Amino acid sequence: MKHSQFYAIKIKKRGNPLLHPLEKRDDRLLDHGNLVIMKKVLKILIVILSAVLFFSIGVYFVSPDVSKLRKMHPKKTAFMEYREKEWQSQGKKKKIIYQWIPLAQVSPYVIKAVIIAEDDKFWTHEGFDYDAIQKAIEKDIKKKKFAIGGSTISQQLAKNLYLTPSKNPVRKIKEAILTWRLERNLSKKRIIELYLNVAEWGDGLFGIEVAAHSYFGKPASELTAKEAARLASVLPNPRRFNPTGDSKFVENRSDRIYEIMVRRGIVIPEYEEVMSEPESIEEDNLKQPQDQIQSDNKETLDQLPKKSDEDSANNGQLKNRPVFERR
Repeated sequence: MKHSQFYAIKIKKRGNPLLHPLEKRDDRLLDHGNLVIMKKVLKILIVILSAVLFFSIGVYFVSPDVSKLRKMHPKKTAFMEYREKEWQSQGKKKKIIYQWIPLAQVSPYVIKAVIIAEDDKFWTHEGFDYDAIQKAIEKDIKKKKFAIGGSTISQQLAKNLYLTPSKNPVRKIKEAILTWRLERNLSKKRIIELYLNVAEWGDGLFGIEVAAHSYFGKPASELTAKEAARLASVLPNPRRFNPTGDSKFVENRSDRIYEIMVRRGIVIPEYEEVMSEPESIEEDNLKQPQDQIQSDNKETLDQLPKKSDEDSANNGQLKNRPVFERR
């Protein structure tokens, strides 16, 4: 290698000592100027992103109009649309099965079982069960993941109606805002009615009426306590578990729900057994003289003890107590 080439390489590596001090200063000023510009651009980007995020969250304080749900039944929820898009991306040709029924046509056992399983403080809280949320956060910290369970029925309803099942902080903030608005605008009775009708009970199965017919071949009004307990037991993951299957999870959870219903006096086992037996009354027993029937009825009524005022006053409300860790 020639001496001149070696000298040129050496100058390139170390910098040319013959450069004027002003030229070196200009290079430093140029680097500093570029750094300042980059910082300004970065600040502008952060402000823009923050504004977009704030707007995307803040809009849920006014939209959608949840007050319409007082009388209007949702035709299709965001969760249903999410399922349809999921099937479409997977190349599946499936359709949502959904049917609305009023709360009066739902077995009381279903309402009790679902509340016991999903949100035992439903009637007393204002949308959030802070004890359950704290336990869920502690559980997430131990597992080193972000899931944040402990969702109440009101929170689940907000998610089903307007959001997706994604688990991220932004979605949880939106869910909290919508939950607060639902609780302010709707009665508890209306919230549970909406929830039972839009909840997912299987892959593409939405609403308690569809679930009752699909799994037990009967309307929701005729569901027994044990059937209600089985349906409630699968709500944490209705696409994974089948209410009529032999899963240990379903069996154990439904048994616990049923036991609590018995313990609280919601279910009387002997009554359930009698009501589930087929009728086998002989025709001869039905053909009694009319005067004999009236005589028998009169005698029975006369023998009944009169109900005291003290008895009718003993109708105390059962205490709510958390039973399961909710999602």
